[in-house]
Amino acid sequence: MAILYKNLKLKTLSLGPLILLYFLSVTEIDTQFSNYFEILSFNLQLIIVYYWVMKDPSILGNGHIFFAGIINDVIMGLPMGLSALGYLITALVAMYIRSVTVKMTFFTDWFTFILAIFFSQFINLILISNFSDLNISYSVIFYNSLFTFIFYPIFWVLFNPYLTIISRFNND
Repeated sequence: MAILYKNLKLKTLSLGPLILLYFLSVTEIDTQFSNYFEILSFNLQLIIVYYWVMKDPSILGNGHIFFAGIINDVIMGLPMGLSALGYLITALVAMYIRSVTVKMTFFTDWFTFILAIFFSQFINLILISNFSDLNISYSVIFYNSLFTFIFYPIFWVLFNPYLTIISRFNND
């Protein structure tokens, strides 16, 4: 009975990032603070996908990442699969960096996050310009990418203790 209770606690704790990813995809909470500052917006979903795939890929599966992107596209009115592909490219970069990095530190995570943002936004720009009639504002995309990169350390500090709690329950 105690093992069942421990496993239930571990599963419940490890669902936190997945629930947060789905919550941000279902609700129209786009982390834009344009009411307060004109250029301040960042993509929290990319931060969640990159961090958790980099640290513990068993928490977020590729199917969940893809489905959260599809839900985000439907809610936001974007072309179908655009966010899903961006999230999967971010996860792919995180998986690659995880496999080739010997010692993962905060700075390696943070500076390789630039690659994930670049490839994700590059593919999104190509798809929007070739297959959609949406207007592209390069300055909005640049500022969104920049603030996503800048806010990564804040969420790294918030997610790291949560990861230690999950790993502590997993090792008991």
